[in-house]
Amino acid sequence: MRLRAGTPGTTGTTTGRGADPGAASAAGYAQLWRADPGAWAAAGVAWRGLADPLRQRAAGLDARVAALRLGWSGAAASAACGQVGRLRDALADVLPALIEVDQALAEFAARLGAAKARLAAAVAHADAGGLLVDRAGAVRPDPARPRPADRLGPAVTQVAAEVRAALALAGAADREATARLGELTTAAATGWVSVPPGWRPSPAAGPAEVSRWWAGLTPAERRWLTGHEPARVGRLDGVPVAARDQANRLLLAGRREELVARLRRVSKPLPPGPLELARVARLARVEAALRGLDALGRRLAVPGPPRAYLLGLDPGGDGRAVVALGNPDRAGAVLTYVPGMTADLADAPGELGRAARVLDRCASLGPGEETAAVLWLDYDAPDFLPEAARSRQAEDAGPALHRFQEGLRASHEGPPARQTVLGHSYGSLVVGLAARDHGLSADALVFVGSPGVGVEHAGELRVPPGQVWASTAPDDVIRLARPPEELARRAILAGTPLGPAAAMLDGRDHELWFGRDPSDPGFGGRRFPSGRYGHTGYWEPGNPALDGMARIVLGR
Repeated sequence: MRLRAGTPGTTGTTTGRGADPGAASAAGYAQLWRADPGAWAAAGVAWRGLADPLRQRAAGLDARVAALRLGWSGAAASAACGQVGRLRDALADVLPALIEVDQALAEFAARLGAAKARLAAAVAHADAGGLLVDRAGAVRPDPARPRPADRLGPAVTQVAAEVRAALALAGAADREATARLGELTTAAATGWVSVPPGWRPSPAAGPAEVSRWWAGLTPAERRWLTGHEPARVGRLDGVPVAARDQANRLLLAGRREELVARLRRVSKPLPPGPLELARVARLARVEAALRGLDALGRRLAVPGPPRAYLLGLDPGGDGRAVVALGNPDRAGAVLTYVPGMTADLADAPGELGRAARVLDRCASLGPGEETAAVLWLDYDAPDFLPEAARSRQAEDAGPALHRFQEGLRASHEGPPARQTVLGHSYGSLVVGLAARDHGLSADALVFVGSPGVGVEHAGELRVPPGQVWASTAPDDVIRLARPPEELARRAILAGTPLGPAAAMLDGRDHELWFGRDPSDPGFGGRRFPSGRYGHTGYWEPGNPALDGMARIVLGR
């Protein structure tokens, strides 16, 4: 890569004796200012784009082997088939590496973009303080805007420190990307893959154990597992996000074929009647799921930041998906978003868009801060109101959400990230019950449009004090989600002369389907405002709730 940004400790980048406190590395500053993160991301996409031609060539070799076996037998035929099979395997072994190159360049581009944002903020800070940053990165007073000497020194030092921090981030990103690509270059000469030891973690193994197992493998062994056992690697909490993304992308075409096969099975009309009506409904669901999967595929192919990471995909039933925007293993702040009723594979692109809006707002509030957002749609969300009035599906989802959050902790690089889990509507019950019954590896919980979270007080959720947040829009229909017996009592009271007065004095106004309203003061959490955007408008650009969610994710 060799961006060659300045690093702490080199001449001109520290405030030690003999160094100019307002100076930065000339080459590093100029190169960072000119750097184009988008070009690096596009280069990664180009490498990833080689995967399809390789798959086609491998499929062609499979066809050749099949043809040989039909008309040729004997030792020579077996040797020929074996040789062609080895060529086919060699092509397949390269596939994880192509995705790995894309990841390395995309993450370099993201960190480079963060460094440029920090640099731009430093220059803006200088301008606001009557300072200049020259083309060499040196910070000087602006002669056209004189300031008192006692205020100039600290201001110069502060801006110079901000410039150095930006250059340090760029330099670290450069060194890391160079090392990752260097390892791949070596692997191209010595062998992409190596068969790992036979032991695998059991299905009951915790994310920490999985993480230790993975850390004990060589890069070549990891690539072998990713290419030969992608279904195992792709679903294991505790395996790094990058490896899970590689594995699940390798499975993506097969997952789509599963949906296409289902579509064929339900496409044949039946005689008029109840069975035909049921078939038509199933057909509509499969078609919607296929559209959702294709939309996710298009998002996974987008070259610009933030890069999408596919952490889980299951087309069975209504369909499930776990997708990250930005790499949670690298980010300092990570949001896990759990959607609510009716969410399925067909809805995944729209739900991912909600996570993206929070991430965009985080970027606006904290330029240069590395954040990631995960759509966690790995449970069977209720499809109809009678289901949503019961907690069974939320209870069933708890262990998986607990493991996922533990996995994020286990695979994270560097200091622990600030992890926030956000639940909307029925998803807030999923989050609440998981925190209550299993514990969530989270620094903050956020509930929006909640029908109750399964507890009566925030203290039962086992997160740090003051880190349970909630918001309910004034016009959100979820406010009507009262227990059936409460609705009946209110209906009776409404028909009496004392009904209005009784409603005003009612001490149970905070009770919803699944316990006390988390946005009620008596719940013990903290509230943030929402405008009148209804049940699904918390992510609208003009809603203060969007700003509130982003600030909580950033720890502000």
